Amino acid sequence: MTVYRFKPKLNSEWVLEKPSGEILPMGEIMRLLAAIDEQGNLAGACRIRGLSYRHAWGLLRKAEGDFQVSLIETSRRRGSRLTSFAQHLLWANRRIDARLAPTFESIASELQEELQRLYSEEASVLRLHASHGFAVEGLMRLAKDQGLLPLELRYRTGIEALLSLNRGECDLAGFQVPVGEFESAILARYQPWLDPDRVLLLHVAERRTGLIVLPDNPKNIQSVADLLRPDVRFVNRQFGSSTRFLVQLMLDEQGIDSRRITGFDSGEFTHMAVAAHIASGMADVGIGVETAAWRCGLAFIPLARERYFFGLNKDLVGTQSLQRLLDLMNGDAYQAYVRDLIGYDCRLMGRVQTLAQAFGPAYAAAS
Repeated sequence: MTVYRFKPKLNSEWVLEKPSGEILPMGEIMRLLAAIDEQGNLAGACRIRGLSYRHAWGLLRKAEGDFQVSLIETSRRRGSRLTSFAQHLLWANRRIDARLAPTFESIASELQEELQRLYSEEASVLRLHASHGFAVEGLMRLAKDQGLLPLELRYRTGIEALLSLNRGECDLAGFQVPVGEFESAILARYQPWLDPDRVLLLHVAERRTGLIVLPDNPKNIQSVADLLRPDVRFVNRQFGSSTRFLVQLMLDEQGIDSRRITGFDSGEFTHMAVAAHIASGMADVGIGVETAAWRCGLAFIPLARERYFFGLNKDLVGTQSLQRLLDLMNGDAYQAYVRDLIGYDCRLMGRVQTLAQAFGPAYAAAS
């Protein structure tokens, strides 16, 4: 077991500057608003935040004075609820967190391994470059919190991760491939970096990807064809991501020009950032995994099932590092974590396969 002396943690905390130059720190008030939103009353929010009732009221009154608007509404029947202004503040904060979380996680992982190397020259760290996903996020958290596996993470698009693997810059490259009609096209995109003589695949999970919309789907969006409607605002994933490429394939298959879609040129780096974008009212629909929709209280329209893999070089097979990873992935804690992710299936987790075994005819068609 690896014992880390330090665990770097980074988080976002923003401020507002008034015309007078006075700085308004937003961290404490945003945490309080989030707790009120969760608990439905100020007393419960104070309890989970460890604040006195008097201090919490002071924070609220100070913030309301600064903004010159009310932040909460109270009633005997419904307790405390956020005003529309406060709700928009909270979603702005959640969008910031969703956008920055992968960057912070990568930097924290890099710092942790750098600090560890200052104390020991032993470097059996597995370097993981991967597109962002909840299964990867959970694996990192478990590996670091329990000290079960030295794992260094960099978030990359699928192609960037495979390119890093090809160059020897990482040991594991995370990427996803849809099941079904678009499988061969995605594989053809990856094919230059998938050498069957060098690369094996480690199956992580299967997940559902689709359209994320507001609760009850008020605009009755049913498929990618509805993205063309002039009253529909779309939020996309970032340029180069496999999810964005999948949407483009679906549009091409229906003969739809993506340039006619409002918001198609937008780009968020995580599924949660897409969901937060919609929940805050800045878009009507986005593309992402079902877990993100569920966590933000949104509706979900499934479009594809995707298998998420770690690509690895064959010379990693038989090493203690890979065995520790397999032990972690096959352990009860990680299996339970992935099973609890809405829209995820972990039945094939931990299986090591050749490209031909994983994809069969689809790989032959892409080659």
